[in-house]
Formats: sequence, structure tokens, C-alpha cells
Amino acid sequence: MTTLPPPTGGSPADTAEVAAAARPTTQAPHGGRRSAGPGQLSDIWRRYRRNRLALLGLGIVGLLVFLAIFEPFITPFSPFEQNLLNTTAPPSARHWFGTDVLGRDMFSAIIYGAKLAVIVGLATVAMSLLIGVVFGAIAGFRGGAVDSVIMRTTDVFLAFPLLVGAILVVRTFGAGVTPVIIALALFGWTTSARLMRGQTLALRESEYVEAARSIGATDRRIISRHILPNAIAPVLVYAFTNIGVVVVAMASLSFLGIGVPADIPEWGRLISQSAPFFQVPGKSHLWAFPALAICVTTLGFAFVADGLRDALDPKLRGRG
Repeated sequence: MTTLPPPTGGSPADTAEVAAAARPTTQAPHGGRRSAGPGQLSDIWRRYRRNRLALLGLGIVGLLVFLAIFEPFITPFSPFEQNLLNTTAPPSARHWFGTDVLGRDMFSAIIYGAKLAVIVGLATVAMSLLIGVVFGAIAGFRGGAVDSVIMRTTDVFLAFPLLVGAILVVRTFGAGVTPVIIALALFGWTTSARLMRGQTLALRESEYVEAARSIGATDRRIISRHILPNAIAPVLVYAFTNIGVVVVAMASLSFLGIGVPADIPEWGRLISQSAPFFQVPGKSHLWAFPALAICVTTLGFAFVADGLRDALDPKLRGRG
């Protein structure tokens, strides 16, 4: 049986790649191969926890997920329960955050809004990430006419600002949580695609990819086993940042009256309903609490993304 020679300038790890038919591992930054074992994960966590803001962000995100899961058990009142005899009441022992313009308990409404933010944020980013990673990997790996067609399609979607494109979709298909998710995902996948394409272009000519190709690995296997694990890090960092953008976009749509239905206590809708009371003394709780929730949520996901960027940056590996 003929033995394939190792690639020129290759390392022993590249020779093992040829002999072992490209086992599912993760690329080390210097071009060799490294198993994605517990040691590497512990290194990532050690670098991540050095960032105090990243830990704060992780705590905020963890709190949001906790509120989203246990919302029915935490809220003292139903977020949909209205009491028109007790509207715009200030914070008190019974209503910690006061009541809104419909007499709903603001604390319960804020927690329900957190549940909506987590659901819409994660679902939208997951959908846009799936679309962007698939199209970006195909464009970068195939190149040529396929790359041109996908990138020109990306340019068409980039021509529409996220909020404007989402307004068109929601106006067409109607208000609701599902249309908002679809609209934001439809116009939010382009940056993921561009990031993935750039990473794929940089990796497709690597020695370990050439070694896998020389032993007959299919394009699908090369992309899924060799390129994707090594190219996904910056895309994931962007995805966490984009969750905050989605939360703000959803609140903006609801503030304009074209997001979720009016009876759903979403943060942007709560601010919109409190607009007549912006200048009224003693009524600042109507807009301050939902606005603060939007800011804290956006900062939480941004801090997590910043920590992930530092932890996953190949230039930092091997230090400390």
C-alpha cells in the first residue's frame, strides 16, 4: 500500500491527519491539531473569568435565563391581569414597581418582558446564525460564481437597515412574537455570513485541509469537521453581541406599535404606553423600569461577548 507523504513543512500532527483520516479535533492556533478536551476548555474559562465585566455579564444573562424559566413562579400577579381602578400607581409594598397605564403589576410585567427578550433574542440569533454560517461557509469554500451569488444576495439584504426591513415584514405578515423573530432573523444573518466567509477563505488552503482533501474527504466533511470548528469563534462572539441588538430592535418595533400585540407586556410596549406621562411628576416608574431592563440586558450580553472574544482570541492562547 502506498503511503502518502506529509505536506511540505507539515508537523507530526499533519502526518497524523493523513493517517487517521481527519478525526474531529480543533485546530491549535499555530496550524497543528489539538483535541478539544477539558484542558482547553479550562484555559478558555480561566481567561474569561479574568474579565470582571464579563463575569458581571454572565451573571446578568444567567439571571435573565432564570427569570425566563421560572417566570410563572416568581411573578406575584399575572402580567396580563388589569385593574383599571388602580392605574399608574407608584411603587408600594403590594406593587414593588407600581402599576402601568392598564393597572397591571409592573414587576410582573418586567419579568414577563425578560422572558420575551430571552425567547426572541435566542431564537432570532439561532436562526440568523444558522443561515449565516451555512451560506458563509459555502461561499468561502466554493468561491467563484457561488461566492458571487451569495455575496450579492447578502448585499441586497444589507441594503435594508435591520429595523426598516423588520417593519416591512411585520407589516406584511402581522404583529406577533413569531413574525418579529422571522423578520429580525431574515435581516440579521448577513454579518454572520460575512464573518464565516472570511474565516473559511483563510482556512480552506490550510495544510490540514489539504491533507484531508488528499485522502478523499468530501467537501461536506472538510467543512463540518475541519473548517467550521476553527472558524466559528468570531461568529459566536458576534452572535452574543447581536442578542442585545435584537432585544433593542424588538423593543423599538413594539414602541412603534408594530411588534408584539398591545396586550402583551413587552418592554418597548410599556415605554410606548407611558409616553403621555414622560413629563408628569411621580410617574417616571412607568418608563424607567422597562428602559433600565433594556439597558441592563443589552449590556449583559455585550459584556459576555467581550469576555468570549478575549477568551477565544488565538493570540492570547498559551499566555498566563
